Amino acid sequence: MTTPLFLLRCVQIGLSLSDLDLLTIGMVNEMFIEKDNDDISYEYKATQDDFDSF
Repeated sequence: MTTPLFLLRCVQIGLSLSDLDLLTIGMVNEMFIEKDNDDISYEYKATQDDFDSF
């Protein structure tokens, strides 16, 4: 990952430069991944019966 891409991701999740003093690169990456996961809608959610039959 390049520095400009990292800073773009920070802006996309609303982090400021002062916030980066408190966070690691890994934390920022995980926050960005979680942001993308929030937009996913699953067609089918597993039930307890699905887990039991697995």
